[in-house]
Amino acid sequence: MRRLYLWGAGLAARWRSWMRATTRRGRLEAEMEAELAVHMESLTADLVRAGFSPREAARRAQIALGSTVVHKDGMRNSLGLNFIDNLGADLRYAARRLRRSLGFTVVATVSLALAIGANTTIFSLAKQLLYERLAVPHAADLRLLAWNGTKGHAAVHHIWGDWGPYGEGRVTSSSFSYPAYLHLRANNHVMQDLFAFKVTGMNATIGGNAQQVQAEMVSGNYYSTLDVRPVLGRAIAPSDDAAPGQGAVAVISQGLWQRAFGSSPAVIGQVIKLNEAPVTVIGVNPKGFTGAKGTQQSPDIFVPMAMQPLISPHVNAASLLTDHNEWWVNVMGRTKAGVPQATAEAALDTQLNAVVRATMTVRPNEDVPRIDLRDGSRGMFVQQQTFAKPMTVLLTMVGFVLLLACANIANLMLARGTQRQREISVRLALGAGRARIARQMLVESLMLAALGGVGGLVLGYFGSNLMPKLTENAWERSEFHVHFDWMVFCFTAGVTILTGILFGLAPALAAARTKVSSDLKETSLSVTRRRKGWGGKSLVGFQIALSTLLVIGAGLFLRTLASLNAIDVGFRTDHLLLAEIRPPAKEYPAGKDVQLHTRIVQAMEATPGVEAVSPSWIAYIADDMNRTDFIPEGEAYDKNKDDGEDFNVVGNGFFSMMRIPILAGRAFGPQDTATSAKVGIINASLAKERFPNQDPIGKRFTNDGHDSDGHGVKATKEWITIVGVCADTRYSNLRDEPPPQFFLLFAQQTEVGGSLNYLIRTRQSPETIVPLLRKVVQQVDPDLPLINVRTQEQQIDAATQQERVFVAMTSSFGMLALALASVGIYGVMAYSVAGRTNEIGIRLALGAVPRQVMTMVLREAVWMSLAGIAVGIAAALVLARLVKSMLYGLTPADPVSLISGAVLLIAVGLAASWVPAWRAASVQPVEALRHE
Repeated sequence: MRRLYLWGAGLAARWRSWMRATTRRGRLEAEMEAELAVHMESLTADLVRAGFSPREAARRAQIALGSTVVHKDGMRNSLGLNFIDNLGADLRYAARRLRRSLGFTVVATVSLALAIGANTTIFSLAKQLLYERLAVPHAADLRLLAWNGTKGHAAVHHIWGDWGPYGEGRVTSSSFSYPAYLHLRANNHVMQDLFAFKVTGMNATIGGNAQQVQAEMVSGNYYSTLDVRPVLGRAIAPSDDAAPGQGAVAVISQGLWQRAFGSSPAVIGQVIKLNEAPVTVIGVNPKGFTGAKGTQQSPDIFVPMAMQPLISPHVNAASLLTDHNEWWVNVMGRTKAGVPQATAEAALDTQLNAVVRATMTVRPNEDVPRIDLRDGSRGMFVQQQTFAKPMTVLLTMVGFVLLLACANIANLMLARGTQRQREISVRLALGAGRARIARQMLVESLMLAALGGVGGLVLGYFGSNLMPKLTENAWERSEFHVHFDWMVFCFTAGVTILTGILFGLAPALAAARTKVSSDLKETSLSVTRRRKGWGGKSLVGFQIALSTLLVIGAGLFLRTLASLNAIDVGFRTDHLLLAEIRPPAKEYPAGKDVQLHTRIVQAMEATPGVEAVSPSWIAYIADDMNRTDFIPEGEAYDKNKDDGEDFNVVGNGFFSMMRIPILAGRAFGPQDTATSAKVGIINASLAKERFPNQDPIGKRFTNDGHDSDGHGVKATKEWITIVGVCADTRYSNLRDEPPPQFFLLFAQQTEVGGSLNYLIRTRQSPETIVPLLRKVVQQVDPDLPLINVRTQEQQIDAATQQERVFVAMTSSFGMLALALASVGIYGVMAYSVAGRTNEIGIRLALGAVPRQVMTMVLREAVWMSLAGIAVGIAAALVLARLVKSMLYGLTPADPVSLISGAVLLIAVGLAASWVPAWRAASVQPVEALRHE
């Protein structure tokens, strides 16, 4: 132990000495000078006392003491300062070399800046989407409660929230009933605390302006458990959530505070309407807080969960706070120190089992949900499913771009290193160590990488600000921002250093292996260059392979977008406006909501410039869908069989307005009313599927629907008569083929049960008529906003947004790859031609014609390109299979993309080598032989 203590003390002393010497360099140099002067004076005095004259004594003392430079250098080396001095010298020399080769420096810096900037941009976006945590203290301690059960046999039948596959025939959701949450919290001994929340869209009237907002209903302990304090006013407290309808208060986001209230402190105490229920603003959330659901965008308004019956009553039961069967709230908690997650999961699972069996009917063939504790540091993390694979693809592609840039710079530096062989040989002959030569070359590479890194950081900053604009819709307000923080800076710094080492290692090793004897001979130049040219050609082949891979990838995504844009959706999309209205269920219950929408449709139809209006339960090509049972008369319901079909509820003039052909029978007409016999229309796919080789006109079906346990939701069946067959159309998205679909008449419905879409055919530009339509809705109800207003063409563009972003990004990467490949090919061919000047001169002197010389050089470039292209195509065939699910209308081995990519790379190779080939053909034999 004493030996370890002494070793540590000695190490600390050496560290302190080094720090003092480094930070007080001037003082150290003065002390060394003074110490050497004292030694000189003392030795001279001793010699004078021995009988020597002062002049002779000084001479002998100088000889005995030796060179002061050597002594100083030894003292600096003992303190570890030589490394700093040599590094400074290397940096100064590298700066002079880069300044002298300004063209090379600019090309290399721009190439690196573009590659590093692309990596920084994509990393910052991926970090924001996939790695950003909630802006709350100790977010890593948060856990999201979820459950899983057997598909088709789970005891939970009614879910308002997320639901999806869990694997091995099971399904999962993070939605719980409110009574289940209360039971879990009351009997919780394994978590610090549990809180509940639910995010949903609502109508808000602020200062007389009706608008759509995102509201988050939260339990009374929400803010205290998350440890979030408002910057103004107070947070929602347990007393605000004590009884249903008691806490008519709200905390608003920073964004809403700035937009609607101009960041005025007077916002506290103001009353706003939320789904026509008045609430008082009591606080403003801190900037950066996005709620518990996710990290991308904050809800606008936070209200107590107890307000649910007033502001968001359910269709079947106004209050969900006492409903054991409707699972709808999300639950989070903080881990308790010393309690393993498995223990907490088991304890919560026991409590969930108890409350489900005590309050719900669990049939013999059903199982009770099992608790699943998930990481809650990123909220519900719904963006993982959407963005994980695309971001992986983009990160891989920008990584290839960076490798391509490294290969390009390494190739250019190898060429420069060959030109500097005589200089390096002279330095080695004068005593320089090979390690010092390699270090100097590596320092030059790192300095070049640093210049590219600074440029890449600037480009990455602008790129990260541009990316959110590429992902937002024209009709939706977005507060999504990419944070350009210290993590992004560290990533860029790390990439810069790694890049400098990658492209600088080969030139540094090549310089260290320089042979002094041969490289000092002028006549060995051409032989050496010819022999070492294979290194540069190998790097160019690697560049071409990476370029081929990137170009083919860009081609696959480009052809995917072209295929999607060429799809015929089955209806006219021009001059078609889409809008949505969400009347609050408390003010417009079943029956009244149908009357409201009927009045609005009639008012819109009377608006100048409007040709036709139809209500629609779904908006087409908007990832929206409705599905229910379709059971033809004479068939019985089978709970083990999927009898569901996609459907829509539309107005009388829907088919004529949308220009959807009626293939048989008739469309809805004025004779079809609320009191007439119920009628429906099916599309051609449904007719073929359910009525093969039959005439479906006049046949009847029911769509009463059944619970997941197979029980009907209505006491008596309602029969609907098929009066027409229409052509197929795309439904929820562009990728899926037109599904079997049936249509019901809006006028024959007894309730809407939520929001309703309006399809509006206009005689003029749709955008010009929007103010008039908003005014029409305000005249019917001033607290109803017209929301999600966009054209059908904008909606289709939004459906291909990810593909368009991918095409933009991959095309940029492909063009950058082509530019880097052309520079690499040009550099290696120009270097090859310059090194073979004497050979070319001899060929010409012996009778070769310039055309033959040009063909020889171009043939060499073509073979080099073909080798790289072959490797690139092989890699593309392997990697393209990983993005098969992102393609449409083509296979990963799409011949058009492969052939066009190969042809493009060959053309680039020929174009880049044309100038060196022309120069080779222009060599004069006499000059070439004189050069040799």
